Amino acid sequence: VIIIGASGHGKVVADIVLKSGDEIAGFLDDNPDLKDSFIGYPILGTVDQYSKYKETAEFVIAIGNAEIREQISGKLTGAAWYTAIHPTAVIANDGIPAEIGEGTVVMANAVINPGSWIGRHCIINTGAVVEHDDVIEDFAHISVGAKLGGTVHVGKGTWIGIGASVINNVNICRNCMIGAGAVVINDISREGTYIGAPARLGR
Repeated sequence: VIIIGASGHGKVVADIVLKSGDEIAGFLDDNPDLKDSFIGYPILGTVDQYSKYKETAEFVIAIGNAEIREQISGKLTGAAWYTAIHPTAVIANDGIPAEIGEGTVVMANAVINPGSWIGRHCIINTGAVVEHDDVIEDFAHISVGAKLGGTVHVGKGTWIGIGASVINNVNICRNCMIGAGAVVINDISREGTYIGAPARLGR
């Protein structure tokens, strides 16, 4: 597995890869100030150099910013994507399984319940809860300890902040930021940053 993004988030993804019993070939990163290695693994080059490795490796993007994840995934034509799921994550897989798209990262102690659908290149962070029949569109990020009630729809690229809560049957449009600790009790149909309890559009 080659990890794109030699950063703190990259460390967490690396840990998931190793705990899953897979091998890390190294990192790709565009930061010119990086040294030759990161956490003991080689920096193999910039992101554009992925083609050297695409016949022999799978890739996972370890970058929190949804827009950058989307840009990178669009550039890596023909790449095979690695879906990183921590062994302690609880994911419905019997009877009514959850579906998880390629390139998504599911971190330690996350819970994804039956009937949920997670798109491509999402992040379901440490201890997050995705309840039954939720839909999480591509490139969304459910942060540490965030909790989504059942039948919640999160739009493409939306970021649900640390410890935020979303009640059942709520729709959140694409490209939103839900602030840390916010409580969403109504549909959100306008892009923007929402904070507070109940969550309201910030100024």
